[in-house]
Amino acid sequence: MSRTISPPHDVSEAIPADSETAGTVEVRRWKGAFLFVRQETERRAALLSAEDQAVQSMPDASPTKWHRAHTSWFLEQFLLTPYLKNYRVFDDQFAYLFNSYYVAAGPRHARPQRGMLTRPGADQITLYRRHVDEGVEALLDQASDDDLPEILRILEIGLNHEQQHQELLLTDILHAFAQNPTAPAYDPNWQPPLTTLSSEYREIPSGIHVVGFDGDDYSFDNESPAHRVFLQPVRIMRGLVTNRDWLAFMKDGGYRTPSLWLSDGWSVVQSEGWDAPGYWRRDGDAWQSLTLGGLQPVDPDAPVCHVSYFEADAFARWAGKDLPTEAEWEVATRLGLLDDAFGAVWQWTRSAYLAYPGFRAVDGALGEYNGKFMVNQMVLRGSSLATPAGHSRATYRNFFYPPARWQFSGLRLVDYAG
Repeated sequence: MSRTISPPHDVSEAIPADSETAGTVEVRRWKGAFLFVRQETERRAALLSAEDQAVQSMPDASPTKWHRAHTSWFLEQFLLTPYLKNYRVFDDQFAYLFNSYYVAAGPRHARPQRGMLTRPGADQITLYRRHVDEGVEALLDQASDDDLPEILRILEIGLNHEQQHQELLLTDILHAFAQNPTAPAYDPNWQPPLTTLSSEYREIPSGIHVVGFDGDDYSFDNESPAHRVFLQPVRIMRGLVTNRDWLAFMKDGGYRTPSLWLSDGWSVVQSEGWDAPGYWRRDGDAWQSLTLGGLQPVDPDAPVCHVSYFEADAFARWAGKDLPTEAEWEVATRLGLLDDAFGAVWQWTRSAYLAYPGFRAVDGALGEYNGKFMVNQMVLRGSSLATPAGHSRATYRNFFYPPARWQFSGLRLVDYAG
């Protein structure tokens, strides 16, 4: 192999080696990683009814059963069909229904119409997933020494791809539940993550730093190549912006002051009637927010969540500060300057989502994964409460359009004033 390929960390560490051959141990470890990820998708979907799994509340979201099927199609398309001898495709129509944006892989059903697919039903998708699972396990058992490195490379992409959809499964169903006047709970027992309150600012050393991925573990192609950047003197907020901070912004007329907003942002505020973060609802003089645990009072000390880039930018301007660049965020994280960099909310940066110097997408359909989206979007860093275990790192680059706020997105600030 050209580099070390390792399953998600918590899985590889949980499955010890024994007296088996090195190749057998490697295959066994990857089987464990594969089953761990696939079962997590089903665990997240298990709390939803068949009706829940079919709904699509907006064009940017997808039904739960579509996520379950698409991640299976990905493995079938890119791994099983090319590499498993005599593999039988589960259903010839599924490639059209569950391809997302891989033009090289063939035509596909229109994204805004995924919620119209009442059939196949959720039970049929369960059978599809089992069929693919059996195929992947058989492939790992039968793979030759020559084919195994490439099979594991594609499998690793597939597992990380599925983990991305595990997060989308939760963000998309929460958006759907937010359209329901009864404010249903995804999980009545859900609790928000504990976070650290801090308004302290810490200095990031100025000068030349290296950012981007340069290692043997997994990364997406958009995290590379590692390259040098020059940082100006700046201090970064140790903690995350809180609901208390946001309530002060609202009280001071933040959503009514056009001078705080980018032109496109102000247009969205007016057209959408924004006066608070996403999923906030008035309850008399107080505010409530729809969470994965249902409608709950807004906790002033919790990180603000479900805000768009437009809102984050306006808040920073109101506060007399700035959003960090993604390079500043990454360097600060590597130096241990941040609290709650991971596991609470994705954090908006003011960096446009662009290719790193020297980036080249790989050939073929898998080269469409990230590179063709590098325009008109903004980078978020960190991870959120919905990000699965083992899917966070300092170099990870998430990206969304500036108006998007159905993700678990928040912010922290930087100060150039010293």
